[in-house]
Amino acid sequence: MSEKLTVKNVVNINKSTLSSKENWSTLNYLDTGNITENQIDTLQIFQKGEKLPSRAKRKVEKGTIIYSTVRPNQKHFGYFDTYSDDLVVSTGFATLDIIDPRVNSKYLYYLLTQNSVISQLQSIGENSTSSYPSIRPEDIGNLSFMFPDIDIQNKIADILTSIDKKIQINNQINQELEAMAKTLYEYWFVQFDFPDQNGKPYKSSGGKMVYNPELKREIPEGWGVTTFSSWISDNKTGDWGKETSQGNYTLEVDCIRGADINGLSGNGKTDMPTRFILEKNKNKLLTDFDIVIEISGGSPTQSTGRIVGISENVLNRFDLPLICSNFCKAVSLKEQETFYNFVYEWKNLYDNGVLFSWEGKTSGIKNLLFDSFVTNYHIAQPPIDLMEQFFDYASSVDRKIQLLLKQNQELTQLRDWLLPMLMNGQVKVE
Repeated sequence: MSEKLTVKNVVNINKSTLSSKENWSTLNYLDTGNITENQIDTLQIFQKGEKLPSRAKRKVEKGTIIYSTVRPNQKHFGYFDTYSDDLVVSTGFATLDIIDPRVNSKYLYYLLTQNSVISQLQSIGENSTSSYPSIRPEDIGNLSFMFPDIDIQNKIADILTSIDKKIQINNQINQELEAMAKTLYEYWFVQFDFPDQNGKPYKSSGGKMVYNPELKREIPEGWGVTTFSSWISDNKTGDWGKETSQGNYTLEVDCIRGADINGLSGNGKTDMPTRFILEKNKNKLLTDFDIVIEISGGSPTQSTGRIVGISENVLNRFDLPLICSNFCKAVSLKEQETFYNFVYEWKNLYDNGVLFSWEGKTSGIKNLLFDSFVTNYHIAQPPIDLMEQFFDYASSVDRKIQLLLKQNQELTQLRDWLLPMLMNGQVKVE
């Protein structure tokens, strides 16, 4: 027997707030932009005595639903299957804790994350008086839904959770694979413990190191010094085209923005917009072993210059050809063997904050001084045979990662198709 219930009558909204009197040694903070569709990409960690962000207030517990009140269509929401007393979330989230035994908390989470509900809340936000689409916690609380018997809710929640868990497992595998590739890169090309002629780690086994004045550090004997520009053959400018097919803008493409770069590598979501570009600009289409680099954007704590390698495995994930937006730049390489070295060397420099020193500002927007950086920043030049060995290893890892990401796309499509069908009873559970 189904009954109609209003959310505010079955949950406690914003139940608990962090007190200044609470004694904590370490605190993990989740901001609104760091979770998308229940995938957390970053937690900010604060030690006792450090100043917390002013929005680090909301406490959560097992079964808490969090839902961003800013731009609902960006899908910054999540659900906590476990409890951690050292975690707080931003006041930009509404927190929902079930108080009615007739309601399964995970079932309510899936109700609230249907595309139709997201669109409804986005519409409310766009009609708000703020300068950007935002909703109030009461807007969520005022929603009403038909709830079946709790046993049916439990079964539906279990079905959808099983799909999400498979996606989560795939993501965990990918994180481990990426960590392995990164570790090997650092071992071979940063610590210089690549296999010597006897298969032993070069530097640790006494391999000869030579001081290089350009790099201001020692590198293995026989290695050279180069720049990224020496590996690049061509640049491909970005394109934004038109939102719909019109006139000569007929070539349909998916467009990579800076916000999509991490998702293409498996760290977060990718939601590339579909655009239409001029047929004559098909030379801008990305091909195997191109590299896309963000050249505008960033933030005070994040430099511009995020990077993703476009392998055949990446291209095969998508039905449409790929281009990059005007805020990114694509480059092609002279030799494909340098592909993964280029990507991992760049990532290593990015992660260590080097690119902050190669930024300019135009109209308040940070721009990467790309041409200057790739031409003037010196890097070690490994022997080509060592780069070929790393290429073989990294391409195998990349293939596994991209296959799992493609599987996740299919699982997400299945979940999003099942979700409304299960909720409205078109698909029955026994």
